[in-house]
Amino acid sequence: MQSIPRDTKKERDVKKEEHLIVYTKHLEKRLRNLETEISLLEAERIKLEKELNDLRYEFDQLRKPALMNATIIDVLDDRNNRAIVTSSSGPSFVVKINQNLKSEKLTAGMSVALNQNTLKIVEILPTNLDPFVKGMELIDSIPDISYQDVGGLEDQIQEVKETVELPLKNPDVFKRIGVDPPKGVLFFGPPGTGKTLLAKAVAHETDATFIRVISSELVQKFIGEGARYVREIFNLARQKAPTILFIDELDAIAAERMEDATSGDREVQRTLMQLMAELDGFDNRGDVKFIGATNRADILDPALLRPGRFDRIIEFPIPDDKAREAIFKVHMRALNIQKDVNLNALVNLTKMATGADIKAICTEAGMFAIRRDADIITKEDFSDAINKIMNIDKIKSSRPEFFI
Repeated sequence: MQSIPRDTKKERDVKKEEHLIVYTKHLEKRLRNLETEISLLEAERIKLEKELNDLRYEFDQLRKPALMNATIIDVLDDRNNRAIVTSSSGPSFVVKINQNLKSEKLTAGMSVALNQNTLKIVEILPTNLDPFVKGMELIDSIPDISYQDVGGLEDQIQEVKETVELPLKNPDVFKRIGVDPPKGVLFFGPPGTGKTLLAKAVAHETDATFIRVISSELVQKFIGEGARYVREIFNLARQKAPTILFIDELDAIAAERMEDATSGDREVQRTLMQLMAELDGFDNRGDVKFIGATNRADILDPALLRPGRFDRIIEFPIPDDKAREAIFKVHMRALNIQKDVNLNALVNLTKMATGADIKAICTEAGMFAIRRDADIITKEDFSDAINKIMNIDKIKSSRPEFFI
């Protein structure tokens, strides 16, 4: 019988070593899997802890008493750090200010949140503006119109510089002399004489935000809405200071009050009274200047025109020959005009034309040139444009009721 050969000691050692290597690799692989599993469990633990903290915070917030909206009437100048507020429910309270809030930051008219249990001021609330008013901050922020774009209004420009530009740029001049600058300025004159244009120009020269409001937009259906819009518009102007607040077509809300007024008229009168109250509350040397414009100064309420509200009234008349020449030069700067066009002849042909008429004439002359497929505007184009525009003016003068 043949015997089975036995492994030598050396072979057995080799096999044992190979087995240990395989087993070691298996342990290393298992260790890496366990480390990966630990990392996943740690990440899951952190995630669950975060969710738990969020739930605890939400639970704590639910346990807190609801805050109450209030408006500051006055901040008391005492050591107790107190203020007088009127709550949304009606009554007024003398309340303490949270120690984390500095009383210097609180001003009259500011919205704050009160702790419902202790009535302590705990938070300053952002000012809520009506969307109608909030959209106005995008209107012509610092217009791209300068005094060089305004022709024939040298006297009006000088008055505006004194009453609007100088108080914004150099208020110390008035303080040194001891006089208060005008609060408000009223532009009046026929349509198209440059009232809105000059208001934009002064806003550009002072680097001020220009807010333009058409006063008919302030006439609202519900009682008190128009007055609230006026109040919020003035608050917006203060926030965006330096600001020029320009209210066009002022006669829509500022017509003289009559005894036989209807309910609709009385609502317009409430809006007017709010406007006058805001003008009375203005600081003369503040960074907000008010400009009103109208074509019918004769129907405005006398209370609005008194000194202290409109301290300076500036007339914008129909331009004379010299003014019309300056306006033509402004609008003809960018035009490609034939050399034989006589400016004096154009001035003589446009008697009683306003600045808007002259701009329309220059535009129409360019349109006649485009119609001819020409590269230059001739005197015939200007002649045709003047006939077209001035004939419209003749129709206006003969049948004005169609153009009101």
